[in-house]
Amino acid sequence: MTALFALATSLLWGLADFGGGLLTRRIPALTVVVASQAIAVIVLGAIVVATGGWTEWGPQLWFAVGAGLVGPVAMLSFYKALALGPMGVVSPLGSLGVVVPVGVGLFLGERPGVPQFAGIAVAVVGILLAGGPELRGAPVQRQAVLLTLLAAFGFGAVMALISEASSNMTGLFLALFVQRVTNVAAGGAALFASVKRGGVALPEGTGMGVIWASLPALAFVGLADVAANGTYSIAAQNGPITVAAVLSSIYPVVTALAARAVLKERLRGVQAAGAGLALVGTVLLAS
Repeated sequence: MTALFALATSLLWGLADFGGGLLTRRIPALTVVVASQAIAVIVLGAIVVATGGWTEWGPQLWFAVGAGLVGPVAMLSFYKALALGPMGVVSPLGSLGVVVPVGVGLFLGERPGVPQFAGIAVAVVGILLAGGPELRGAPVQRQAVLLTLLAAFGFGAVMALISEASSNMTGLFLALFVQRVTNVAAGGAALFASVKRGGVALPEGTGMGVIWASLPALAFVGLADVAANGTYSIAAQNGPITVAAVLSSIYPVVTALAARAVLKERLRGVQAAGAGLALVGTVLLAS
């Protein structure tokens, strides 16, 4: 069950990243974050009411608040790092966040067997290579590296925090709702501050028109991200965190394959090798 839900997490995160990347070509990144998460808040609010999730209110929800505060910071840092480039360095470095939940699992006493340790090592190398790292001739600004590492730590922290925010399914719905409300509040404050400093919240020329036209895509990105957090939480609660975290982090492979299928982007040799190693690591981890 851990492997199944963790792989579902990678699928959902990979597709959400691909959709978010397409949207940020037309809409400012911060607006994409706030709008997609706002849609998720509405859907999750309805689910919480329907399932009686309010009864699960408790101090564990502070973990969800923490995840909600860290998430927007990580995502915006990642987008900024991608803008500074090169993407072939930034993208795989962003996957290093997997060391946070893996470290938490080891600290809590998890001791995977030899095949699992081998799987972790192979899968992490595959994850890094799947982003298509630039191996030469790619100048990297120090700011881009620092922002990427900040984003990676944030992504890993969200994984570690959300897995501690609930202990059952109705509690998970409430935890995800609290996380997304915090996301929207933090992202909305950042968007307001950006506009006050002269930033742009809506695409020039089209305004709200492109937002309304993009609502289905925004909803998909927001809900896929929410579902990924949910499936990861289930995976981490039903098996070793070390295994769940690594299997949940092969989403760069999914993003690359989606770009290949939809945008006809060709996989570089290093990306294909990374995808293969990630699959080998998956088999070892699931053994």
